[in-house]
Amino acid sequence: EMRDLETIESAITASETGHLVFGTLHTTGASGTINRVIDAFPVSQQAQIRVQLSVSLMAVLSQQLLSRVDKSGMVAAYEFMVVTPAIANLIRDGKTFRIDSAIQTGKKFGMQLLDDHLWSLYEKGWIDVGDMIDRAKSSHSLIEKVHRAGGQVGRLELDEAEEAPAEEEEEELADADDSEDVDAEQAEAAEESGEDSDEGDDSTEEDEEGSDSETLLL
Repeated sequence: EMRDLETIESAITASETGHLVFGTLHTTGASGTINRVIDAFPVSQQAQIRVQLSVSLMAVLSQQLLSRVDKSGMVAAYEFMVVTPAIANLIRDGKTFRIDSAIQTGKKFGMQLLDDHLWSLYEKGWIDVGDMIDRAKSSHSLIEKVHRAGGQVGRLELDEAEEAPAEEEEEELADADDSEDVDAEQAEAAEESGEDSDEGDDSTEEDEEGSDSETLLL
């Protein structure tokens, strides 16, 4: 259990000397685990710890236990990260905020984001939608997924928050349609006005021709 600076430091030193070390931390997600380890050290040592972690860390497994709804018992939703050369560079450069993207593109190595596994368990009918939202790292994206699938979270404040933008978008589309109708009516009126003007010009020309013929007759 890596709870204090001394234990974390000992674990890193042991891993650098060729020992296989398993450690546990109370964190959510791979990037959060790495940040917790680095933040345990004084600022003056953090750059060196990033380098040490990028070399010695092999993988991070983060899990959440949830109650099953299809039967009694629990099921684990997990996030798994393998330290590839690309992820090692992110750790060394202090760009842990980009680790989630690297996990998404590293599925061929068996990597998986926590939210993706939560959604998979929800689709199977194993966990409740409320538990999925509560345990997610990015709850907003999962709420959108639920609504796009035609479902409801079951919490008024979350369901209404998603419906409001949709209603505003419908109103904007309706306003745009009304504006197009008005423009079309104005265009038709302009065309009719132009036709009337042309008829008036034709009538004037006929009158002038009639006047000429009368002059000729005299």
